[in-house]
Amino acid sequence: MTNQWLSQPTAPLNEAAGQRAREHQQQLTKPPGSLGRLESLALWLAVRQGTERPAADRIAITIFAADHGLASEGTSAFPQAVTGEMVKNFAHGGAAISVLARELGAQLEVVDLGTLHDPGPLFGVIDNRLGPGTANALHQPAMTPEQLQAALASGRGAIARAKDKDSQLFIGGDMGIGNTASATACACALLGLPAGELTGPGTGLDAAGVARKAALIQQALDSHREALNSPLEILRHLGGFEIAALVGSYIASAQHGLPVLVDGFISSAAALLAVRIQPGARDWLLFCHRSAEPGHARLLDALDAKPLLELGLRLGEGSGAASAVPLLRLACALHNGMATFAAAGVSTGDEG
Repeated sequence: MTNQWLSQPTAPLNEAAGQRAREHQQQLTKPPGSLGRLESLALWLAVRQGTERPAADRIAITIFAADHGLASEGTSAFPQAVTGEMVKNFAHGGAAISVLARELGAQLEVVDLGTLHDPGPLFGVIDNRLGPGTANALHQPAMTPEQLQAALASGRGAIARAKDKDSQLFIGGDMGIGNTASATACACALLGLPAGELTGPGTGLDAAGVARKAALIQQALDSHREALNSPLEILRHLGGFEIAALVGSYIASAQHGLPVLVDGFISSAAALLAVRIQPGARDWLLFCHRSAEPGHARLLDALDAKPLLELGLRLGEGSGAASAVPLLRLACALHNGMATFAAAGVSTGDEG
């Protein structure tokens, strides 16, 4: 198994479909541009779905779950046992993303890439365990090369399943106690910033906890400094199994022409890694919300992303991306359902 597939080209955008959609939109009974981003959202989808009548009906959601060796140093307010317990909660339909998926009629699956405590066989949970979480990045690389390859391939597999279900959009979510620390470490390495500038409270640390977390992240960065010479090596030394799976899913989505709704801080760190590995992936990513995690704004700036929502969310699980789906559905409904000037007998303002 190799990572050669990561460099395969991404799918081209269908600008002809976008032009047809734009011409259709110009005939709708409204002043041009009066629906703002609702108009541009419909056009964004049209270019990527290859149709002048885009849709956001069939959503595939994959939650990647894994634990982090760095969390044993106290980077989270919650114990690592919560990761495996939340996998069970997903399977039983009690998590936030479970509720959102039901409301949206979306397909939801969970991929266990390596929880510290194996939850055992569960309905709707795919066992891709690569170990009981990553290694402690303070002392060694978080992943072996083989684990990194397998985690990336797990994300690719999720896209293959989404395509098999004829999905129109993909949402990747994350679950892993300690993963804001791993994501922050990756973001610092990518952006050349010290840990203190990006580290936030994650699951609810107080100021002293944030300071300790930042110091640990900086220690991990310093210990691997000379090895952080590529996005893949940054991911291997500092990342998590679930972050790597998100990276793989974003690149595979772009290669297969499946638009992605990107969630919050963890997902955006994965998105920046994906774009640094395969720049063409950026065209297929739609950023859905601005997280309350303080480092998220820096990631969004690096990705030239203007998120759709700002609701103070910081849960993960793909919840912010799922929350944006109704907005996309409204954008499509307006684009596809409004009357044209000619059909409605409404003057365009061009007369006399």
